This record gives sequence, C-alpha cells and structure tokens, in this order.
Amino acid sequence: MWVSQNAVGIDGFLRMSSNSRAPVDIVSDLEIVTLYVQPRHHGRGIGRKLLKTGLQYCSDIGRASTWLAVNAENEKATAFYIASGFEKVGETHFRIGDRAYPNNILHFRLNRSVADNA
Repeated sequence: MWVSQNAVGIDGFLRMSSNSRAPVDIVSDLEIVTLYVQPRHHGRGIGRKLLKTGLQYCSDIGRASTWLAVNAENEKATAFYIASGFEKVGETHFRIGDRAYPNNILHFRLNRSVADNA
C-alpha cells in the first residue's frame, strides 16, 4: 500500500495484492485492488503518480503484468486506466447480496517503460 499525503491529510492511496487470480484468463496474479484519490484532489496528477509507483513495484518484483477491475459505469476511471496503458480483457460482476454490478477487467503488460505509461 502506498499513500499520498499533504500537510493536512491523505490525498489518496494505492493498494495492491499478490496471489489474486483474475476472473479472466490472464497470467498475472498481481491485482491493483484500490486506487483512490479524494475528489477535491482530482486533476493534480496524484492518481498518475500512485499508479506509476504501483507499476514500478510490479517491475521491481519481477512481475510481467498487473490487472484490476473497475466499475463498467465509471467511464472516467476506465478512460484514465486506458490512457495509462491498460487494455480491457474481459468483464465480471461485483456482487453485493443478490445484486450484480458489471465490472471491466483491465490488464497492464510491463513490456514498455513504466515512465511512458504513467
């Protein structure tokens, strides 16, 4: 877990998990579980910096890729990840009780420089 903070508190954070199998057929088991930036801090590059840190970690531990699930209705987040070099590789559903919410599965391959993508 990585945290971005300022003089008065936390701006955002990134949480990753290993041994987390994707619900689609990809090789990676390193998941970006949460990337959150407080709305009042959007547009300042904090999310991009946190993502870059996570992708660098992925490279540092010798992983070739990472994946994440994002709410299919969250077009802003999906566009952010796609612009950062992720590709959509499938869909799944996040379940709360008897309700299912569609999620896109996005995958990032570290076959290029992390600095070029984040």
